[in-house]
Amino acid sequence: MAELENPKVMTSLITFLSSLLQRVSESNDINCQFQAQKISIFHGLSRPTITIQSYLERIFKYANCSPSCYIVAYVYLDRFAQKQTSLPINSFNVHRLLITSVMVAAKFMDDMYYNNAYYAKVGGISTKEMNFLEVDFLFGVGFQLNVTPTTFQTYCCYLQREMLLMQPPLQLTTSSLITSGKSLNLHLCFNEDQDQSSHQTQQQLAV
Repeated sequence: MAELENPKVMTSLITFLSSLLQRVSESNDINCQFQAQKISIFHGLSRPTITIQSYLERIFKYANCSPSCYIVAYVYLDRFAQKQTSLPINSFNVHRLLITSVMVAAKFMDDMYYNNAYYAKVGGISTKEMNFLEVDFLFGVGFQLNVTPTTFQTYCCYLQREMLLMQPPLQLTTSSLITSGKSLNLHLCFNEDQDQSSHQTQQQLAV
């Protein structure tokens, strides 16, 4: 995805993802008043004072992972939300889920990446907690880390369509159209071919 190398595109993508996560978190904050939700290791005792956008901008500034990692992290968050329906993304867990999903995506996608201790510093948590979050996240997505080119393009297409509402219009070239405009516990579900190896997928998705 050469378009992701464009700084303006990435800035707008970070802004949009932050806005999306903010809306989902606020919606689930309201829903938790009417239905029981489990408390997980991702939950903080209180809402972090840093905004989701500032937090994601901090990750983007210091993580130095490839641009594709943010799309893959988005895919992982959607998978987590679909599999862990009793643990919806809300204001108490979104920050920890975000730093963990980006770190896992970087490890899966990039040839070179920072270790858990570094991501812990970026995320403002301890290395021990970062280690626990990674393990819980992997179990939460059922260790389904493979992202096929078709799935990658489909998620990009959804993001492109939504970001067209922003000015100026941004181009994330994709080959297919998404049929549902909902995601992150609003249920974007895809049929994926999981037979490809991780190495092959990394080559096909290389930016």
